Amino acid sequence: MTDQCSGGCLCGKVRYTVDGSFDAFFLCHCTYCQKDTGSAHAANLFSRHATLRWQKGQDHTKTFTLPGTRHTKSFCTECGSALPRVEMDGAMVVVPAGSLDKGAVKQPDAHIMMASKADWDNELGQVAKLDGLPS
Repeated sequence: MTDQCSGGCLCGKVRYTVDGSFDAFFLCHCTYCQKDTGSAHAANLFSRHATLRWQKGQDHTKTFTLPGTRHTKSFCTECGSALPRVEMDGAMVVVPAGSLDKGAVKQPDAHIMMASKADWDNELGQVAKLDGLPS
């Protein structure tokens, strides 16, 4: 049986499905991922066996590769949301976990690139957790 998940961008112009299971889920703390997410880390799912299918809006996607690196990001040209991409000449599907409709399909396997994590990314388990906006 094939697993299937779907997702899209914030503005709704781009929709996709992924057929197949994910091999790994990493939370990457490298400085490149910090810059392109504006956060402590990127959360990406990886698959060597899944197939990415665009339901609509593929013409609203753009892929950027940082020159001189393997760091790549695909995004919606309208709203900037991170979107899936195919890498390694079609051998790898990479899906930003936050772009999925129902959240991640598995638990993260590891935090990676911790040597370059943000200075403020310590003891985050101690930070207050609110169900909504602060009052």
